[in-house]
Amino acid sequence: MAVTVGAGRLGLGTLRRLPTDSRPLLRPGTVPAGIVHLGLGAFHRAHQAVYTEEAMARAGGDWGIVGVAPRSPDVVAALAAQDNLFSVTTTSAEGCHTRAVGALAGTRHAAADPAAVVALLADRAIRVVTLTVTEKAYQLDPVTGRLRPDPQVAADLRTDRAPVTVPGLLLRGLLARAAAQGPPLALVSCDNLPANGRRLRGLVEQSLAYAGAPEPLAGWVRGCVSFPGTMVDRIVPASTAQTLADAERALGVVDLAAVVAEPYRQWVVEDDFPGGRPDWERAGAVLTDDAGPWERLKLRALNGVHSAAAYLGALAGRETIADALALPHLTTVLRRLVAEDVAASFDPPEGVSVVAYGDEVLARFANPAIHHRTLQVAMDGSQKLPQRVLHTIADLRAAGRPARWATLVVAAWLRFAQGHADDGSLLPLADPLAGEIRAALAAAPRTPAGTVDAVFALREVFPAEVAEDDEIRADVTGWLAALEHHGVAATLAGAR
Repeated sequence: MAVTVGAGRLGLGTLRRLPTDSRPLLRPGTVPAGIVHLGLGAFHRAHQAVYTEEAMARAGGDWGIVGVAPRSPDVVAALAAQDNLFSVTTTSAEGCHTRAVGALAGTRHAAADPAAVVALLADRAIRVVTLTVTEKAYQLDPVTGRLRPDPQVAADLRTDRAPVTVPGLLLRGLLARAAAQGPPLALVSCDNLPANGRRLRGLVEQSLAYAGAPEPLAGWVRGCVSFPGTMVDRIVPASTAQTLADAERALGVVDLAAVVAEPYRQWVVEDDFPGGRPDWERAGAVLTDDAGPWERLKLRALNGVHSAAAYLGALAGRETIADALALPHLTTVLRRLVAEDVAASFDPPEGVSVVAYGDEVLARFANPAIHHRTLQVAMDGSQKLPQRVLHTIADLRAAGRPARWATLVVAAWLRFAQGHADDGSLLPLADPLAGEIRAALAAAPRTPAGTVDAVFALREVFPAEVAEDDEIRADVTGWLAALEHHGVAATLAGAR
């Protein structure tokens, strides 16, 4: 987007031009850094950065965030030109409000200067490292939790070259911190992974072993680094030209790092921070001893439902999630998914109704002001499906229960992976396993059963207890046949 002539750019020099209620709670540069965040995308800026700024504004602390973009330099350049300021527009059918956020103490581009990121992770002033890098950046098999045999990761862990992967950056930074006998550190995953704290710990421990790290250094990491589990929740669509235009209209200046989000937000964090932390609870975060039930609630009743709406909506030609929910019968089917499958698959947090939570989720998804594209949500299905849907199926089957509606989601993903919507238009398969999935489909008989046999053989996605379950295979095959022969609209209308 071009900068509007005469509008000026968001930055320290233009703060006085902002409406009073749109000014940041903190002035960048006045709060020392105490946090490094890997993954400087829209979600972090609309979620953890907002919580952290509000916590410091209310309780103080030297918890400024140094945001690290692992790959793209664009957001780093945009923020650097704006003195690390950006805005968040909170939007709903009732209206919107835009406010600049001043939580960032600096930015780095890991691909351009990995040594600077390693030095940051070793810096004594940094006591918390958070991550929102998406599931695939962890390089973990979503079924087994083991490191993938990726040549880039192997080179990062076993050679002295500059690290280019997230596991490589973390390992080098932690070993440098250990060598300097730095203060303890909390390493905090804010990604949608089951047991994300334990997964991150497993990633670090596997990396230490794979790299052959000397025992004194490895021992320091095991003894001085904590891995709190978290659950994060806020719908944050990808920014568009409209996002930037809306921010400029509200602020009176141009913001090329603007993001938009729904009003709802939630952050549940296990309180295990050996070097201290911001008073996030002052900003509304929930501090707990066990985030597990909250994680499962969100992954299954929100993310699983999100994926279902994305695949079925994309197949039916709907551009956004809100558009998809307008499909006749889809909301009814999704409510049955939550009530009959998800709610029966796990024990929720005390006092929480899974059905009521699911109803709230559907109301949030229907927000017409949030233009969350179905194709965006549908990306990386092989990474998302296990924790969002397959764990629900596995737990139901272990309890001797059917998984009627969850298997529809699996069938919708398979139909989506075949590459064509109901009207024949092409659908993109943006997925780390796209090659493997396409090869499996190409080699399979062109029947629903052939598709199920071929893709269920991918153990990177489907665990044996799901893939070898005859009832699950039959249900997925039946749903897939209906989607192929009749399309989404007729399948939903006839769903029983």
